[in-house]
Amino acid sequence: MTEKELRDIIAIDESYRIERTVSTGNMDKFQEAICAFANDMPGKRQKGYLLIGVYDDGRINGLKVDDTLMKKISGIRSDGNILPLPVMNTEKVETSEGDVLVVEVTPSFDTPVRYRGRTFIRIGPRKDIATLEEERILSERCAAALPTFDTRPCREAKLDDIDVELIQKEYMPRAIDADVLAKDHRPLKEQLASLHLWNMQWNCPTYAALIMFGKNPQYFMPGAYIQYVKFSGFDNGGQIMNERKFEGNLYRMLPRLENFINDGIITKRPVPVSTLRERDIYNYPEKAIRELVMNAVMHRDYQSNTPTRLYQYDDRIEIMNPGGLYGNARPDNFPNVNDYRNNVVAGILKSFNYVNMFNHGIRDVQALLAENGNSQAEFNVDYITVFLATVKDAETLEAENIRQQLFENLQPNLQPNLQPNLQPNLQPNLQPNLQPALQDIDIKYKSLILSINIYEFNAKDLLQRYLTCNHLATQLATLSRQAFSKSVLRPAIDCGYIKMLYPDKPNSRNQKYQLTETGLQILKALYDQENCQTDE
Repeated sequence: MTEKELRDIIAIDESYRIERTVSTGNMDKFQEAICAFANDMPGKRQKGYLLIGVYDDGRINGLKVDDTLMKKISGIRSDGNILPLPVMNTEKVETSEGDVLVVEVTPSFDTPVRYRGRTFIRIGPRKDIATLEEERILSERCAAALPTFDTRPCREAKLDDIDVELIQKEYMPRAIDADVLAKDHRPLKEQLASLHLWNMQWNCPTYAALIMFGKNPQYFMPGAYIQYVKFSGFDNGGQIMNERKFEGNLYRMLPRLENFINDGIITKRPVPVSTLRERDIYNYPEKAIRELVMNAVMHRDYQSNTPTRLYQYDDRIEIMNPGGLYGNARPDNFPNVNDYRNNVVAGILKSFNYVNMFNHGIRDVQALLAENGNSQAEFNVDYITVFLATVKDAETLEAENIRQQLFENLQPNLQPNLQPNLQPNLQPNLQPNLQPALQDIDIKYKSLILSINIYEFNAKDLLQRYLTCNHLATQLATLSRQAFSKSVLRPAIDCGYIKMLYPDKPNSRNQKYQLTETGLQILKALYDQENCQTDE
């Protein structure tokens, strides 16, 4: 800034833009002035100036500005007393009459701005605390200027931070009519601005541009990625079986995520429906999981440092995105009413056919789940800062049905042993090696039976399930496969609890194990016991 420019600023007759002072130590006064300039109550979008070293009548008082004062005033921007952080520039201007420290403050889009919790504004030459009505005006102005987060300028980003070629080749032809695009000879930044991907006032990309087409969006939004974890068991305490991190801009990330959902999460297996026919059971319908993940990406709060979480357990998938219900969507009207936290991102995703924006995504998900045999997706909207969707595994539900049928079809002479109270006097029909009451059966056999359930497992997979069984003592966590076979599998076979699927190949690497009818009986008793305790 030149001395002439300083003189022009000092001479500004719009008193709401100027604060003159000769004090160098009144930090409250300085910060209140900066806060008021950032709020720009008149709404003129003109910069305000704090002039340190100037009398009220415009005379320069001969101040000598040193590095200590410069650092003290410059530190106001980031000391956290003024929130949201102000956009300001501090500069020393030397004149023949003395130095002037000029603090230039740009009006904020994120109003109201507060200094230590109070909203300061300027009304002409007077500085004051905003009333509730004045704060409401500032809030409405912010909402009108920046309807959603993704339209806001990312002031730290430059043109080089977004993939312009990708936008021009892939997005513009989808978003703009071909004839109109062919006749559009405006400068690139104006074209980007028309798509809400560039902010002309700040000469920088919007957050939508970085989210969808940024070269490194996580640099500006550290939480803008998807974390996938597969746990063994039914909670986060189980062993991590697989882990992935999906990052980058959404245009590049989403195809990778779609392929992973189809290849890494969705599984199928044939089940007999008659003597000669089989049908495939999928654990989850691919389209339903895809829809829920796309919703999480579209509606998440990109200001949060928390990633979108895609967690898979033995019996369910949980999809959690930061940011609860937004706008018009509330717990009492969800999912019938929706709103868009990131309206530009939603529009771009629609142009690439990732979402439909017709407000029937949840309805479609529930229909797909029902068709596949899953229970309805559950949505937890009680959390304030996150949104959680849970989908139960169809194979788990199918297993429950099959297990129930097996229990019902146990031999009649074994039925008396399935009473919930499991008293010893109801055990006379157990096999000879099961004469002791259920509570006297070794915990390792109970754990093994619960691990196998109604399925078939090889020794390696069965050992993993056995070690994560809730009924198993933690000191067995280092059990080797050889020790497991010797101390658990073989004795369980001898007791008649389990059997080999291929008894003629006892040492085969492909050998699998399943419960005998006695094992199924004990499994039923364990379930009944658990249900009985739950009821109590």
